[in-house]
Amino acid sequence: MSTIRLHQHTTVTPEQFVAAITDFGPGRQKIFGNSADADLRVHALGATTADVTEGSGGIWERLSYDWSDVRRVTMRTTDSNVWGGESGHTYTLTPLTDGTTDIDVVVVRDGKNLKGRTLGFLFRFAGRSFLGKALAGTVAAVEARVASDR
Repeated sequence: MSTIRLHQHTTVTPEQFVAAITDFGPGRQKIFGNSADADLRVHALGATTADVTEGSGGIWERLSYDWSDVRRVTMRTTDSNVWGGESGHTYTLTPLTDGTTDIDVVVVRDGKNLKGRTLGFLFRFAGRSFLGKALAGTVAAVEARVASDR
């Protein structure tokens, strides 16, 4: 099992960030590069929860989203072709007095088969770099989206 911790700063508020990462409509792949629009399936969507299958490149996971606390978004893996056990993502958002936000992310990858265990092992060495670039891309996409909405 691999646990990767990431940190990023953004110019948007926690509410703006959460609104963008919990928008399961077309264009989601602009926010999450590893979530192809063609592979997105929304099974259930509530006011602060969702049951969604997403992925790309032959890797998918079904996630139970909870954003009932705007400062904490959890995405727990409930099914996947490679991830199991304790896999998931947790975003903790800390608003700052200047209107910006610090984002702390914990990604847990627990491989459930040979492919998952191999990827999980590789994440121990390259996961921080790979997921750090993905998080930076997500933050940039959210900031661009918020700026275009103004």
